[in-house]
Amino acid sequence: MWITPEEVLLANALWVSERANPFFILQRRKGHGRGGGITGLLVGTLDVVLDSSARVAPYRILHQTGDSQLFWSIACGSSRKEITEHWEWLETNLLQTLSIFDNDDDITTFVKGKIQGIIAEENKSRQAQEDEDCGKFREAELKMRKLFGMPEEEKLVNYYSCSYWKGRVPRQGWLYLSVNHLCFYSFLLGKEVTLVVQWTDVTQLDKNATLVFPESVRVSTRDTEHYFSMFLNINDTFKLMEQLANIAMRQLLDNEGFAADRSLPKPCKTLKNVSALKRDLDARAKNERYRALFRLTQDERLDGHTDCTLWTPFAKMHVVGQMFVSNNYICFASREEDLCQLIIPLREVSIVEKADSSSVLPSPLSISTKNKMTFLFANLKDRDFLVQRISDFLQRTPDRLCGFAGQSETPSPSTPTSLPPTPPVLGAGELLPIQHYSPSLPTAKQGLLSIYQKDQPEDLGPKATKEKMKEESWNIHFFEFGRGVCMYRTSKTRDLVLKGIPESLRGELWLLFSGAQNEMATHPGYYAELVETAMGKCTLATEEIERDLHRSMPEHHAFQNEMGIAALRRVLTAYAYRNPGIGYCQAMNIVTSVLLLYCTEEEAFWLLVALCERMLPDYYNTRVVGALVDQGVFEELTRECLPLLYEHMQDLGVISTISLSWFLTLFLSVMPFDSAVLLVDCFFYEGIKVIFQVSLAVLHANMEQLLACTDEGEAMTILGRYLDNVVNKQTVSTPIPHLHALLTSGDEPPPEIDAFELIKTSYEVRAIMTESAFTIEELEELYVLFKAKHIMSCYWGASSSAAERHDPSLPYLEQYRIDCGQFGQLFATMAPWSCGMHTATLSTRLFRLLDVNKDSLINFKEFVTGLSGMYHGDMTEKLKLLYKLHLPPALCPEEAESALEATQFFTDDDIPQDPSSLSHLDFLVQEVASGDEVKEAKEAGEAGEETEEKKEEKVKDYKYYLRMWAKEKEPKKETIKDLPRMNQEQFIELCKTLYNMFSEDPLEQELYHAIATVASLLLRIGEVGKKFTNNGSKKSELQAPAAEEAVEKDDSSGEAGSGQSLVSKALAEAQLENTTPPANGSDEEAKDDTSISSYSVVSAGSLQCEDIADDTVLIGSASGGMGGAVGGNDCRRGSAPDGDWSISFEQVLASLLTEPALVNYFEKKHDIKSKMAACRSQRAVERQISSSSDHELAQLST
Repeated sequence: MWITPEEVLLANALWVSERANPFFILQRRKGHGRGGGITGLLVGTLDVVLDSSARVAPYRILHQTGDSQLFWSIACGSSRKEITEHWEWLETNLLQTLSIFDNDDDITTFVKGKIQGIIAEENKSRQAQEDEDCGKFREAELKMRKLFGMPEEEKLVNYYSCSYWKGRVPRQGWLYLSVNHLCFYSFLLGKEVTLVVQWTDVTQLDKNATLVFPESVRVSTRDTEHYFSMFLNINDTFKLMEQLANIAMRQLLDNEGFAADRSLPKPCKTLKNVSALKRDLDARAKNERYRALFRLTQDERLDGHTDCTLWTPFAKMHVVGQMFVSNNYICFASREEDLCQLIIPLREVSIVEKADSSSVLPSPLSISTKNKMTFLFANLKDRDFLVQRISDFLQRTPDRLCGFAGQSETPSPSTPTSLPPTPPVLGAGELLPIQHYSPSLPTAKQGLLSIYQKDQPEDLGPKATKEKMKEESWNIHFFEFGRGVCMYRTSKTRDLVLKGIPESLRGELWLLFSGAQNEMATHPGYYAELVETAMGKCTLATEEIERDLHRSMPEHHAFQNEMGIAALRRVLTAYAYRNPGIGYCQAMNIVTSVLLLYCTEEEAFWLLVALCERMLPDYYNTRVVGALVDQGVFEELTRECLPLLYEHMQDLGVISTISLSWFLTLFLSVMPFDSAVLLVDCFFYEGIKVIFQVSLAVLHANMEQLLACTDEGEAMTILGRYLDNVVNKQTVSTPIPHLHALLTSGDEPPPEIDAFELIKTSYEVRAIMTESAFTIEELEELYVLFKAKHIMSCYWGASSSAAERHDPSLPYLEQYRIDCGQFGQLFATMAPWSCGMHTATLSTRLFRLLDVNKDSLINFKEFVTGLSGMYHGDMTEKLKLLYKLHLPPALCPEEAESALEATQFFTDDDIPQDPSSLSHLDFLVQEVASGDEVKEAKEAGEAGEETEEKKEEKVKDYKYYLRMWAKEKEPKKETIKDLPRMNQEQFIELCKTLYNMFSEDPLEQELYHAIATVASLLLRIGEVGKKFTNNGSKKSELQAPAAEEAVEKDDSSGEAGSGQSLVSKALAEAQLENTTPPANGSDEEAKDDTSISSYSVVSAGSLQCEDIADDTVLIGSASGGMGGAVGGNDCRRGSAPDGDWSISFEQVLASLLTEPALVNYFEKKHDIKSKMAACRSQRAVERQISSSSDHELAQLST
């Protein structure tokens, strides 16, 4: 093979020359061919480890000129025959020509040009895909084919350096991942290892980290297991292996070969060591995630995504997330899950324009739709390029929906989505063909439920009122978040879905959440044409459809006549004709009949398309592969969440029996219709995970009875009776007798189960991984440490029995619990906040905060919740947690009383304060507070001036009360405004904690100074707020002259110095209390110790309090000396709390933000891995101590 000429400095290193002439040398690699000895072994090992091309091409031809020490490699070969052909060509075509040149440089230039010309001619015949691959990758592909005997059709995707564990010995080599095979090759000191595994033989792929195999990938086949480790990037390698294994399984099921995607855009430049096939697979994975996230059609291709912010008018804030652009949609997903999601079809876009940039709103982009909605994106990195791409896609979007723009945003089930086709012109004697579907049909205008309920009298009972309230709640939601496909989808949307969708809106919202509305809008008239084409054809699918038509919800009156049966026949037949790969499968009739109750025929058809092709792929084919795969997933979830029940159910063989019917019919065949339809609501919004959650909740609710079962039939009866009695007490429809319930009813009916409670419980089954910011590996390590502490507590120093600490009926992550003592030991080792001697106090408070049920035990989920806030929360979250630790229930009353002695250094409430001693900061706080109170008074006055007529009108406006009811029902998330205010004693405890937290920090002095400044500021805010509360707004005018005087005195440092000095002394005392409490002696001796302690000296120096004088003025005191404030019994208030003094969390947060040192401290990231390593080391020491102690006791006993 001719290669691009490259310089070779050492021509004879590891090579042997076999032929030579004045211009060329033919060489062979040492160790190749005959013999080789120890040199050959070493050279072969180096070639494999260093990925040298000499392993595949052991022959080469070099070009040299005269006595030059510089050589050029121009050809290589894998066999002597191949390299000999190149040598003979050089001798025949170039030797005579080169002898004419006089200059050596001209000879070299001529040879290089000739070789490059030959390579260019060869490249013309190569395929486009090979042109995209770099030379290094093509070389690796040749190696793979030669080493493993692969045919030309086998394409290499990527290759990695790694170690393969053969027994207990790692073999360093190269892992080659092709479309159909996993291959490994290693050659170390004469020992060759070759491994070839077909992807279709792989049964399981695992990525794990153990002591024997660190950071390894386990490949399990039907016969054995293979371990690979020492990857440079194990995550990327594992993802590619998973993707190739899934593709192989798909080919096996579909009997189709792998086809590369030729529509991918070509890269601007050749990517190093990345094949076109790897780019293809990466693009496929991104497209699948994109389509699944936004429920888009299979032909949608992601063009790109970028970070940005979206202005949300309902929250009045910019939400951070990502914008996705594809050929037909612009989508947005917030970084925080469920915060905001948006889908904008390009068919709805009317204007895309760049807004003016500013420091507040950089690079904004405004997108307007035809229904007058405007979306504002900002912080776009390459806005101009993005606008150009969107414009290109808009130009390609067909403008065929001008008459449907309004309808696509607010679809109505009562409006036909397509015009009737023009009747054909008939000749003489021709008969008019039978028209199977027409927009004039009742089922083409509205759902079957509306048709059969329109003649019923209006229900005015409580259930009907509840239904109207639900409708009004959704109307409020539409008003606030928009309606139609461009609606903002938030956590409030999901909360409304979980409460049940009103029957009048069910069809519209099912279409919206499933993505079927987009397909229906882009294919007008498709269903009508499909029905006319498919009806009348006799196939195996149509025969099965006819057989099952009368088995579809026979208990419902809508399917007890020809109208409902005919509509069901048309929808099923049309879909079987559209997708012959699926055709028809049992259970499709049950699901489709429910869709027809709430939707028109066309809407039900497109919902069925979304269900079978996107939301439940491969569920309804002849082999129900998708349902069987999810059945396996459900078994794994049961094993993790309900391990005790899983083992028993596996012995009975129940899980595989029940899950298939539950999944295929979405519980519609095993649960009363009115209850099951609530699950369908959640399914169209959340996807299949809802079915998993509900299934786990059902098993958990019947755990005790199922554990007592002895055979499969008994377990099936228990679950059947349970599901039969799941009721929807809010339904307004006429109760429909459940056929399964009639067959399984016993003498004593079991208690009814509320469907809404079952759904609510199912959402609590979600794993802790979705609630924690720790990685799965970190959670596994934390769980091992937590469980080890639990096991130790069961045997040593346990205040409760082992049975109380372990409840196997709970989910696996909640089974084991520890008490306050064990939690304190874990906290001291794992917590990022080290507080010295104050650590035990802080851990006790956190334990009280996490112990929600007050049983003096916490489980693993609660433990990780507290730890996650300290490690992964932002500054606000960390401060919020710290703030809560100094409020009840975390702070007990006894601890609060201990802070009373320290409050004497901060304020004196018995002596009135002279207004002249107030600073401008105090008046600023007063002005803010008085402004709020004046505003409230003004609003109250305006409210008092309302006329009686207006009040009567408000009473008559029922929508007002419905809106108020909707707001009351909204789940309230805790915000910083919801936190209670902190009194003076609690604030002193907070200062103590902060002081101890900073005592071991490298920036100790800077942090002390910052917290003293913040504490002084907060004390002033609390004092001014207290005085304003006591005196009222009437004194505001009297304080104006005092304000001027205070501003004049603001330059003096007396008051500031007093604030800092008092904080310094209080914090020093707080530290002294926690470290060296006096065993004997009076309070005065303790104060003397404080005044000369090292903590006092350090803090005073750091807080710049050396200028404290005898005439320093105390805040809240008109008298001068500190000695008077401390020593005088009349001026002290250490014996009683100040009930009026308080501060809010917002004030604490705002004050801390003014000090960069504190901001940096709380924003600093901590690594929990080092803490876990220290905890493991501590466990090892504990085991050694315990074992040695046992040995000593044994000796003593003997």
